[in-house]
Amino acid sequence: MAAFLKKKNRFFTDDDNHLIVKAIRQAEKTTSGEVRVFVESRCSWVNAIDRAAEIFDRLEMEKTDLRNAVLVYVAMKDRQLAVFGDKGIHEKVTTEYWNKVVKEMLQHFNANDYARGIAECVIQIGDALHTYFPYDSETDKNELPDEIVFGR
Repeated sequence: MAAFLKKKNRFFTDDDNHLIVKAIRQAEKTTSGEVRVFVESRCSWVNAIDRAAEIFDRLEMEKTDLRNAVLVYVAMKDRQLAVFGDKGIHEKVTTEYWNKVVKEMLQHFNANDYARGIAECVIQIGDALHTYFPYDSETDKNELPDEIVFGR
């Protein structure tokens, strides 16, 4: 799995990368929930939500204490994306919420503003996580890394 996590950023400028990581950190400041972003070129032979579920599992995101992690998945060249939430948050916001977030992210993508679309999506997810899993300074810890994960 180490090679899986050491791919280089070929998709974003340094400023874009900083914008997304900043959004992740901002989103996680007010919640015990966790947000990760995974970006790769292609999502061949599988639909985006199935690939997001596979990546979620590989990144061991289900190991958060409250099962409140969310993965934002993007396959740049295939123009596919998905948002995958663990059972704790999914039970609170339902599929309609995820569809709304994806639709808003697509508006940015259609304007070729990928980094802003991802960052805005992450902030919205952070708001939902805050609603259902507010931050507790005595018990909360950063359970997952904040950096973008780049795949093949």
